Amino acid sequence: MEEKRHTSLHYEKELQGIKNDLIYLGAMTEKAIQMAMQSLTERNSDIARKVIKNDDEIDKRDTQLEEKCIRILALRQPTAIDLRFITTAIKITGHLERIGDMAVNIAEKAIQLNEESKLKPYIDLPRMANLVGEMIKYSLDAFVGEDLEMAEIVRHKEQMVDDLNEQIFRELLTFMMNDSKAIQRAIYIMQVSKNLERIADHAKGIADMVTYMVTGESVRHQDSSSNNKEPA
Repeated sequence: MEEKRHTSLHYEKELQGIKNDLIYLGAMTEKAIQMAMQSLTERNSDIARKVIKNDDEIDKRDTQLEEKCIRILALRQPTAIDLRFITTAIKITGHLERIGDMAVNIAEKAIQLNEESKLKPYIDLPRMANLVGEMIKYSLDAFVGEDLEMAEIVRHKEQMVDDLNEQIFRELLTFMMNDSKAIQRAIYIMQVSKNLERIADHAKGIADMVTYMVTGESVRHQDSSSNNKEPA
């Protein structure tokens, strides 16, 4: 039996408002990542400081959106399909807020790296940043369009990010073993890479929530036995 939704125009506008707010919040986090990486590649710490300052706005919008969802839950008493939509939206806002925190972490490391001589050209880090930006966009597109294929693309891209993270880690270990003076800078770069990898985890978390929203089935722990990742 097909699940039915409320049909009032005002209610539909409220649901659409949640979608719009999530897309905007996602765009803010994407921009934060881009700016943090720009700060690193262009060695411009002023840009990194803007990322840190702008995180307050991401936190504010996250709180406002969560409160809006809770208010709809309390006042509308949504049916099952809308209940999944709204609870999924609440969890997505949490992922996006933490992605914003990861962008701040990258910005802070960029400031530290910019004060030192450059250890190596930044090639794979920008590739990782582009991938995680795509993952955020695709995961939110999947949410808005209830698109399971798009959610699966996000999961595929996560493996690409993981592979780049491991490649960067191995390369930096070589630098550290060959030159003790490179150790601190290498650690900072590793931390940037790790934050990008954790952003990918959060984007995949959004994609997993989309699958739950559409199908009612959880996929979050299907591969937990083979992928023991650090919790975000």
